[in-house]
Amino acid sequence: MEYMTKRASTDFDAIVIGAGHNGLVTAAYLAKNGYSTLLIEARNDVGGTAASETFAGSVVNICNCDHLTFRTTPVAEELNLASFGLNYLNIEPPQINGDWTTGKMWPLWHDVDKTLDSLAQVHPDSVDGYRQFAATAIPVAKLILDAAAQPPSRGSLISAVVKRGGKGVASMLKMSRMSAADVMRQFFDNEAIIGPAMVEGPVVWGISPETPGTGLGAIAFALRHVANLGRPEGGSGQLPESLKKAFLSYGGLLRTNTRVMGIVCEGQRVSAVQTSDGATVTARIVVSACDPRKTFVQWLKNPPARANSLVERWRNEPVSEGYESKIDAVATTAPILSGLVDKELAGNAVGSTTIISPSLAELHRGSQLMSEGRTMPRMALLANSPSISDKTISPHGTHVFSLEALYTPYSFTDGWESREEPERWLRQFGTLVQPDFLDSISQWRVMTPANYE
Repeated sequence: MEYMTKRASTDFDAIVIGAGHNGLVTAAYLAKNGYSTLLIEARNDVGGTAASETFAGSVVNICNCDHLTFRTTPVAEELNLASFGLNYLNIEPPQINGDWTTGKMWPLWHDVDKTLDSLAQVHPDSVDGYRQFAATAIPVAKLILDAAAQPPSRGSLISAVVKRGGKGVASMLKMSRMSAADVMRQFFDNEAIIGPAMVEGPVVWGISPETPGTGLGAIAFALRHVANLGRPEGGSGQLPESLKKAFLSYGGLLRTNTRVMGIVCEGQRVSAVQTSDGATVTARIVVSACDPRKTFVQWLKNPPARANSLVERWRNEPVSEGYESKIDAVATTAPILSGLVDKELAGNAVGSTTIISPSLAELHRGSQLMSEGRTMPRMALLANSPSISDKTISPHGTHVFSLEALYTPYSFTDGWESREEPERWLRQFGTLVQPDFLDSISQWRVMTPANYE
């Protein structure tokens, strides 16, 4: 932060717009380094999609509760988030994979050899391919995580490359030019293995796994071997809550229920932020941790000429259709996967996230169906019961159940007012677990792209 010069002539040294986890991290670092910082949030509290809230007497997460890449960064340690209540519970196995075609489930463990042993019980023809995949993709995952854990700069990736003696560079460059599906086809001809990796990769970005340039999205399995997947005790929202407490303790000022109406430019630089209450707040620097299209097209006032190409690029960027929906439910029993035959896990309710994938052809077609306002017959699903590992989020005798569905377009042709389509996803998942699970659900809600918007 040394390059920033504090100026007494402005209301704040810095203004950060948006109190999702990215905005919170930025604001907390600024405040910790002695800069007077204002954090503006349109909602009544912080967190965005990383937040948690109360539903039917339990704690549910706005988005998925699994945290992985954040835990590989030094943020929690540098901001001392443990002292502000952040405690992670490690999830093992981090993931269970399944597919609609075979109905078979196999756990992906943090340990590669343990994963190979489990895979041998279900898909023995894919063990050698997985071993080769791990040998290739793990160095790439380590390289990317090392670079991401450093302050963003042109030299961060170079530094990571030097640190690892160049290991993984050639594979990373090759993968980056391929589609994620083609990367996986180098190692597997079994779509029961490829499909779940694609759901955790390009599909959760809202695009087809056959899209060129998505190849690094194929390292999802490898990431779980490199880093420990975990969940904040008390719900995903404990991360933004701890960041908020850290920010405030460092002297930051938080303003919620405040909408930004404009970002004012003077000459070659940003000078102020205009808010919905009619205020104009000046600052040396403004950081927008919000939708870039809204930032550059709707908010930026009188931008300098050198910003015109950037503004036009975002003006011409199509408005996203949205692609994900999430069901939160409270039940008296947790789901037990019928197709999970692993000797260690079979017959038990497991808190790990379970990925259920249709075929690659269906996933590719599904991305096209979104533009038509339609969903796939067999959905891509991510399911978990976080209350199995975290007893603090639901009362005794109840469980929280989460079901994410992909792809789900904002402009769904049948409209999101009816619960018929989300009920279809629940019924689909119900075919994979014990018969009485769906009947044990007492209350449920759905967050669609319209809700997230």
